[in-house]
Amino acid sequence: MSLPLVILLSLAAVLAAGFFYQSLGARRDRRRFTRAGRWVEIGGGQKLFLVEKGSGGPAVLFEAGITATNLNWRYIQDKVAAFTATAAYDRSGLGWSSPCCSRRTPGNICAELHTMLASAGIEAPYILVGHSFGGLCVRRYAALYPEEVAGLVLVDPMRCEEWPPLNPGKQSMINRGRKLSAYAIPVARFGFFRLVISLLMYRSNRLSGRIAKSGGTGGRHVLKRLTEEVGKMPREIWPIIAAHWSRPEYYVGMQQYVSAVPDTVSEMHDAEPIRNIPILVLTPGNATPLSEQCLARIGNNVRQVIAEESAHWIHLDEPDLVIDSIRAMVSDASHSVLSASA
Repeated sequence: MSLPLVILLSLAAVLAAGFFYQSLGARRDRRRFTRAGRWVEIGGGQKLFLVEKGSGGPAVLFEAGITATNLNWRYIQDKVAAFTATAAYDRSGLGWSSPCCSRRTPGNICAELHTMLASAGIEAPYILVGHSFGGLCVRRYAALYPEEVAGLVLVDPMRCEEWPPLNPGKQSMINRGRKLSAYAIPVARFGFFRLVISLLMYRSNRLSGRIAKSGGTGGRHVLKRLTEEVGKMPREIWPIIAAHWSRPEYYVGMQQYVSAVPDTVSEMHDAEPIRNIPILVLTPGNATPLSEQCLARIGNNVRQVIAEESAHWIHLDEPDLVIDSIRAMVSDASHSVLSASA
């Protein structure tokens, strides 16, 4: 047998083993890590994965950042569930939810969210809490369904003026994100990311680091996020995050969300301000505060608080600030309901 044929057969065997390893691992992860929630039908065969905790009202709905899942809110949700009902979910194309069937813009996302809340039997009014891209989604929801919203908490919401088409200078960042996800899909499909992340979980940092670097930009991206962002989250959810990031579907979803950023900016930049709904904006201490003009574009009842000890992930850096902000919003909404019924 010639050497090229041996190499080819060996490579084929490695890829087949990797594909088998990934497939088995993905099925095991789904069985192990979805018990805390349920899937809700939203039509067309699509299902969104929903996690509910607590009781009472108004219900608090959490909306995560652009490629994040309900896990990003786990600690906050557990604390808020002590005083009211809560719901966190995975948008289409992310986490345990179905793949996307529409362009990933706030309007399309809100249509799915509206259907999910109705199908799940979660009664309005809601306090909507959104981080980054999720901040645009909850703003859009309040504009489309104002009668269902009692208040908004925007955690360092995405600033449209910083992204294309308003800021063409960041188009290269979007292009890199699209290329990264396109590269990562086949790498994940053959178990490479599952191997790297598993090694990290078992503290084989040196070996996993070497393997990640050999995987180029995609491997380094996963390694960076695991060793930085995830370290701020509750340790018990690390394996679930690792399960998400091991799946090729995660990178398909990432590509769709990143690609839709210009459409999102076009949709939201000239959006009408939200009227007569209280809105709290939490801005990180390392960012320029939103001007009065920017706040007025969001709504006519907006207050800004600076999270002095935080960067972009305020809910991970200063969770108590976010929890207290939600508590105050829930209390104000409850008093308003009581006053109206008196």
